[in-house]
Amino acid sequence: MNVNPILEEILIKRSQQKKRTSPLNYKERLFVLTESMLTYYEGRAEKKYRKGSVDIAKIKCVEIVKNDGAIIPCQNKYPFQIVYDANTLYIFAPSAHSRDQWVRNLKEEIKKNSNIMVKYHPKFWTEGIYQCCRQTEKLAPGCEKYNLFENSIRKSPSPIPDKNKRRPPPPVPPAEEDEDEDEEIVVAMYDFQPTESHDLRLERGEEYTIIEKNDIHWWKARDKYGSTGYIPSNYVTGKKSNNLDQYEWYCRNLNRSKAEQLLRDEDKEGGFVVRDSSQPGLYTVSLYTKYGGEGSSGIRHYHIKETMTSPKQYYLAEKHLFNTIPEIIEYHKHNAAGLVTRLRYPVTPKKKPAPTTAGFSYEKWEINPSELTFMRELGSGLFGVVRLGKWRAQYKVAIKAIREGAMYEEDFIEEAKVMMKLTHPKLVQLYGVCTQQKPIYIVTEFMEHGCLLNYLRQKRGHFNKDTLLTMCQDVCEGMEYLERNSFIHRDLAARNCLVNESGVVKVSDFGMTRYVLDDQYTSSSGAKFPVKWCPPEVFNYSRFSSKSDVWSFGVLMWEVFTEGKMPFEKNTNYEVVTMVSQGQRLYRPKLATKNVYEVMVMCWHEVHFFFCPFFTPQKLSFVTTPNYQSKILIAFYSKATLLNHEVALRISPCIPSSRGTQRGESSVLVNQNRQGIPCIQALWKETWRKVWGGKNEQGS
Repeated sequence: MNVNPILEEILIKRSQQKKRTSPLNYKERLFVLTESMLTYYEGRAEKKYRKGSVDIAKIKCVEIVKNDGAIIPCQNKYPFQIVYDANTLYIFAPSAHSRDQWVRNLKEEIKKNSNIMVKYHPKFWTEGIYQCCRQTEKLAPGCEKYNLFENSIRKSPSPIPDKNKRRPPPPVPPAEEDEDEDEEIVVAMYDFQPTESHDLRLERGEEYTIIEKNDIHWWKARDKYGSTGYIPSNYVTGKKSNNLDQYEWYCRNLNRSKAEQLLRDEDKEGGFVVRDSSQPGLYTVSLYTKYGGEGSSGIRHYHIKETMTSPKQYYLAEKHLFNTIPEIIEYHKHNAAGLVTRLRYPVTPKKKPAPTTAGFSYEKWEINPSELTFMRELGSGLFGVVRLGKWRAQYKVAIKAIREGAMYEEDFIEEAKVMMKLTHPKLVQLYGVCTQQKPIYIVTEFMEHGCLLNYLRQKRGHFNKDTLLTMCQDVCEGMEYLERNSFIHRDLAARNCLVNESGVVKVSDFGMTRYVLDDQYTSSSGAKFPVKWCPPEVFNYSRFSSKSDVWSFGVLMWEVFTEGKMPFEKNTNYEVVTMVSQGQRLYRPKLATKNVYEVMVMCWHEVHFFFCPFFTPQKLSFVTTPNYQSKILIAFYSKATLLNHEVALRISPCIPSSRGTQRGESSVLVNQNRQGIPCIQALWKETWRKVWGGKNEQGS
């Protein structure tokens, strides 16, 4: 038997729900395909990490799953299915190329199987029903003819076995019970008060059992008393020793400078916080002492290091190894053991408000207008007036009343549908809609400081560079989420971002957003778009994509670092079209460092639409640095977008000039000379070197 792997890749599998009580979840697994077996592991391909396997001889069908644009609740968006025995295994690949490879190789391995299905189900089995034929019996016969290979001829009968051949090896013993049948235990990070009878109350720190995950935002759970109901999924975290979200001393999104400020403000001996390191996958302990030497206080940053052994162990001091990070923290709470002082006091940000939820309750999108209280007017836009209000006299909300005749009702419903599917800490959250009367309302999260553009202008001269960069990072994270979910904004600008009480910036105004499968939307003729924020392919061809959002993000960064100035303020739209088409770009703002301006210029490379149609994204590895610039680039550019921009850089006539920019210039002329352009990899290495240049912080 040949045990050499044919394919090996980290994919995402959906639980098979072999029992009625099994939870529906999605887990990353290392899949290994050999001639006789498809096996999946947790982390590494070793026996002790094996979670399940499928005998190749038992597979009856391998095929791509038709999804028809429905939301897939995991990061991999390319599903395929493996039908064997009485089970269907749904697997999600990171790209179309990856999926095609797996499907093609699996089909090649099963082509001699005698149990190949005649018909199969081309769509998912979800919520007790096949989405293709609406049959409610999981073992129901397929509804569409199955051809193992397209245009394949009818299979010939199996040959008579040769008596002289060696007997086949005995069957592999069945794998241990799939881990998906285990109950999933979570810990509440926030309190949650039910708003509907089908909700379940959450109490911070308590444990809950997940029953089902049919909705990405609302899970059905059971508490310790046996009560069941729906809970917001972003209010809980998995109860695992390596999941740090459940601990008060861990702050996920905290950089070095903010950690230092937090510890100084607290001013307590032994105050500490555990945060993500600038090196992906690693963590740093930031520790405050009043006796830092020479009578002054000081802050030390200690990397939590990992051993090279299997299984991994962790340590701050080499003589003291532990199996988990919480064990390290617990030990050093009582023993300094090489640290400047022991970890005495966990410090957390003063305000850690509960995140917004996708709607006020599970499947509650239509809001009764009688539950709304209208207060003061917040502003007005193209489609209507926005007012501050309250829902059920309890929750502050923003209520947009759509002016009659301002848009078609169908357009408004489409906008609402788009927003309902999106939830992220850096997007303004939609809570619900009122469509049963006129005017119709859209109810969203209330943002205390209003639009980013006005906020920048009102506080002009009071921002430091770190604050401005953090604003850009906030928008960047929201836009990365949109791109990851195949949404394009089409109107990204400072006026369409809002600022909350804590100074967090969130992306808003999805009035022009559309859901697209091919990441490209050609606007209908006569559609309005903001010229000064648009790349050439928009005002020349009316073609919007995530790449046009990248361009707009660069202009938004420029708005932020000019503290609210109008781009090309002295030029008309017609002049801007001509200037940008000729290679001119916005000047470097006074508050923007060279590295920050490099990021803006990278966003303004022209994109040409004659890429090779078979261009396949590949893996990129990044050298991480502790400055914000690298985080912005990594967060905003998905791998696919990065690679498309690599191609664009090579074929575009617009390459950034090395010529310096004088303050006060209205634009920068881009060098048109394409002579001596290096290969793609060399070009990007040089680009990364320029953007990430500078001295690394130690112990970040």
